[in-house]
Amino acid sequence: MVIDMQHIDKSFTGNQVLKDVQFSLKKGEIHALMGENGAGKSTLVKILTGIHQRDNGTVSVKGKEVTYKHPKDAELDGIAVIHQELNILPELTVAENLFLGNEQTVGRFGWLKTKQMNRQAEEKLRELGLDVKATERAGNLSVGKQQIIEIAKSLLTNADIIIMDEPTAALTGKEISTLFKTVRDLQNKGVSFIYISHRMEEIFSLCQRITILRDGEYVGTKVISETSFDEIVKMMVGRELGGRFPDYDLTPGNTKLEVKELTRQGEFEGASLFVREGEILGISGLMGAGRSELVETIFGYRRADSGEIAIDGNITSIKTPLDGIRQQMGFVSEDRKTKGLIVDFSIKDNLNITNFSSISKNGWISNEKEMELYHRLVKKLGVRLAGPNQTAKSLSGGNQQKVVIAKWLGLNPRILILDEPTRGVDVGAKKEIYMIMNELAKAGVAIIMVSSELPEIIGLSSRVAVMHEGRLIKTLERDELSEEGIMHYATGGDKHVKQ
Repeated sequence: MVIDMQHIDKSFTGNQVLKDVQFSLKKGEIHALMGENGAGKSTLVKILTGIHQRDNGTVSVKGKEVTYKHPKDAELDGIAVIHQELNILPELTVAENLFLGNEQTVGRFGWLKTKQMNRQAEEKLRELGLDVKATERAGNLSVGKQQIIEIAKSLLTNADIIIMDEPTAALTGKEISTLFKTVRDLQNKGVSFIYISHRMEEIFSLCQRITILRDGEYVGTKVISETSFDEIVKMMVGRELGGRFPDYDLTPGNTKLEVKELTRQGEFEGASLFVREGEILGISGLMGAGRSELVETIFGYRRADSGEIAIDGNITSIKTPLDGIRQQMGFVSEDRKTKGLIVDFSIKDNLNITNFSSISKNGWISNEKEMELYHRLVKKLGVRLAGPNQTAKSLSGGNQQKVVIAKWLGLNPRILILDEPTRGVDVGAKKEIYMIMNELAKAGVAIIMVSSELPEIIGLSSRVAVMHEGRLIKTLERDELSEEGIMHYATGGDKHVKQ
């Protein structure tokens, strides 16, 4: 075993988050670590890599018992981590981010080998299917491209143990295939992987074994070829989950939102779509197709260069997010860390941000209404937390996502835009979010959903608009939906199809 963790305990301020947990990793193995949000997966990895210190138990790496005091100690021992939350410094270039902390220098004064680092950065990114300039400012890139930079940074360390925490959450089909090829190539060279993901399809296609945690405790380890989707789900949630998606029984009403020939130069062009009351319009496409840019422009986060937006048949001007909110529009961004939450604020304060009008009078917040909102939304979304004053950054990624969705539900929106709503969310929480979306649609809310997961798009959507290279080229009706059909248009098939 290259990693052997036994009887691991960990508590934070009296709250035990890990209890008698075990985990092992073989040389050249891809071992999945799964569990619902808050099950303790990230805490276990942080104990392994020296971010947290364990209360009890033993950790052995390559046959030697270790207690890393700092993540750098783990890195020097050949362990690299790709974290779920991006650690990109947006003001630095792509190459500067890749080599941060491992800069290549020459001479006694430590002059940077800038040209060499730029060349290596571009070569490594091309291996992962990303063709960008090493001198490009990282903050200008999409979340998906930033994720690939994080992956490349890990691969540049020449580690022999790599921990991947939701590495594909912001990626789409082509990028995931390229990443998996790279992982398998490294596996053939003896590199070992701990793979954390909520995407069952990935686990079953890539991994050899799977370890399940539930509520901070070890449930069991299974050989992938000897288990099933349903068995893993039951181990994770402690119950049968039933169908992955709610039964489709939506009845769309009148057109609520219509977009005509919307254009933002360099991002998307001539986009026309409509969404009706009581339906879910999916938007699909490969990374870089312009999906997020389009919905951010509809909401007012970006400004359109031309085109029209009409709500209830009336042309409206939406130039800022506040304009969108005034139209009873909610928006869940794909990037919860920078656009969805104020991570240093409490859960309660994050929920308040979009709901001041309902919890205050004459500019004064009512404590009673504030707590009523908190309890209602937290209960509705099933957020696991210690209390209203817990900071957002202390929650697991999936619970953070629930808080982002909850703050918009407090508005009782008539139009709800969801960009990757289940990114980094476990299978049980996904089902809860799907049910909420379905209930909102049944209540007449017009929903636009961007998703990179084709089963999700097909399972939930009334119709699907497919984008390719900044153009919306085809809208498919529900009875036309298939993974092959969506990918046909997403990769440029029939580019000039009339809508």
